[in-house]
Amino acid sequence: MAVFESVLVANRGEIARRVFRTCRELGIRTIAIYTALDADAPHVRDADEAVEVSSYLDPDAVVTAAVEAGAAAIHPGYGFLSERAEFARAVAKAGLTWVGPTPEVIEQMGRKDAAREIAVAAGVPVVPRGEDSPYPLLVKAAAGGGGKGMRIVRDAADLDEARAAAAREALSSFGDETLLIEKYVERGRHIEVQVFGDTHGNVVHLFERDCSTQRRHQKVIEEAPAPTLTDAQRDLVLTSAVALAKQVGYTGAGTVEFLLDDATGDAYFLEMNTRLQVEHPVTEEITGVDLVALQLRVAAGEPLGITQDDVRVDGHAIEVRVYAEDAFAGFLPQAGRTSLVRWSENARVEHALESEQVVSTAYDPMLAKIIVRGSDREAARAALVRALDETAVLGLTTNTGFLRVLAASDAFRDAEIDTAWLDRNEVAAPDPEVPRTMVAWVSAMLSAVSDTTTPFRADGWRLAGPAAPTIVDLDRSVTVDRPSGRVDDHVVRQISAADHVLVAVVDGVRHRAVVNVQPGLAEIVHQGHRFDFSPPDRVAGAAAHHSDGAVEAKMPGTVIDVRVQVGDTVEEGQVLGVLEAMKMEVALKAPFAGTVTVVGAGAGSQVPLGAELFVVEAAHE
Repeated sequence: MAVFESVLVANRGEIARRVFRTCRELGIRTIAIYTALDADAPHVRDADEAVEVSSYLDPDAVVTAAVEAGAAAIHPGYGFLSERAEFARAVAKAGLTWVGPTPEVIEQMGRKDAAREIAVAAGVPVVPRGEDSPYPLLVKAAAGGGGKGMRIVRDAADLDEARAAAAREALSSFGDETLLIEKYVERGRHIEVQVFGDTHGNVVHLFERDCSTQRRHQKVIEEAPAPTLTDAQRDLVLTSAVALAKQVGYTGAGTVEFLLDDATGDAYFLEMNTRLQVEHPVTEEITGVDLVALQLRVAAGEPLGITQDDVRVDGHAIEVRVYAEDAFAGFLPQAGRTSLVRWSENARVEHALESEQVVSTAYDPMLAKIIVRGSDREAARAALVRALDETAVLGLTTNTGFLRVLAASDAFRDAEIDTAWLDRNEVAAPDPEVPRTMVAWVSAMLSAVSDTTTPFRADGWRLAGPAAPTIVDLDRSVTVDRPSGRVDDHVVRQISAADHVLVAVVDGVRHRAVVNVQPGLAEIVHQGHRFDFSPPDRVAGAAAHHSDGAVEAKMPGTVIDVRVQVGDTVEEGQVLGVLEAMKMEVALKAPFAGTVTVVGAGAGSQVPLGAELFVVEAAHE
């Protein structure tokens, strides 16, 4: 029997679809919300019913939608309103059930200063305060997270400035400038424990996850169980997490986060997330427990139905987050329309991205999660590399190739990556030579087909046509001699070609890629990474059409500041304007000293990737 007749998910994208899946299995009617921008989004089509709202961040609009749709409960997912105590209270006031901890617990654990005191009372180890530690120190906002309002201080002379900057950012981001100053751990592991509590006094843990592979405090790869913990460290974090949950009277799903100091082996409580985590699937994969079903059961007032002895670890699981960003160009956010999307059939993929779908900068850039499980960590890692090889997003740049390089690296294989590793090390971009060779081969094959407007056919390419070498105009000219199988200096032997997928042996090595070749367009995804070899005279956003002094939009977004006018004299490196997208700001700087001759957009303008925003004419000596 369903624990609720109907549930509204106050969220979008892959997490809404994830909750809907469990609801369907439990026989619960599902209700989606959407904004005008999301009217045809996958999560809307997944639900039994959908209601339009003005904003995902408007508590009153969401509650009104739930009441009008006849929802019995609201599941907040993560992000958006999931950790807003006032939203949880509004849900209860409307006579609906809130799927999550009480508003009082959300408020207590949502503040790092209050959570720290609760942890101390529960006997949980906490990071030493700044006055008790030598430099370096960490200044961080007491409210919020995600790296906002956070500064590392390595010298006493920099402390005041760091505090002022962190306070300003905290006030802007969270409306609260309260700060904590603690010991800074140079190299550590981010370990978190999944806990569950019910209204009958039961609390259990579902073991731990390692989320150390992160960049600037944003998680990139998560896995379970944590591969580097000793038995003593594991016992400490698990028992501490349960003690903290009991201390605060926690109900529902929660995550207790710890920082493990590599230098000392000590583990310190960081914070508690009072919601379901993005990385919850790895816990589900190793324990076999459906965490969403457990959330709904607890919210309905039922006991957990499991004891600590019932929870066992089986195998190893790894999750990666697929983002709309260019990881090899400063992680700049990306937007646009996908042309072709392929997800691996050999992994658990939670996504809300399809072919011919528009990705805007209006929402978080996370597009999907790819989750794999293996009998041990190495088996899981190998499965992840294969799954990323089978993943293809064309028409839009994502970080999938970056994830593939990282997952295949010796550092990840050997579990050497700590929380600052990606900030200290550069991940090399994939070599374009093999992908270019494969695209040139496809282009030459298509040139032999009379109907050149047709890209790949389901039955592959026809091999009729002239035997003479073909010159293919990509990002550079490439010579293809099909009869000999030569592409410039490379030897190609085609194995199969169907439905945009080319399998070929290049210089003795077998490769698989997803290719989209059409007039004026030549792109390929090889080992997860998208390469665009479109001819240099391609009209759409072509840099070749811009002048040498052009300053272009490196990401689609909103111009939030314009600091110059036509005719202004500027110095090299001077900020001309500021572009914002997906919570990231990029300063647009003059490439050299000169005079501004073009200002292509004003403050508030929405601009596409590659838009010419400023032109500077060099000063003549």
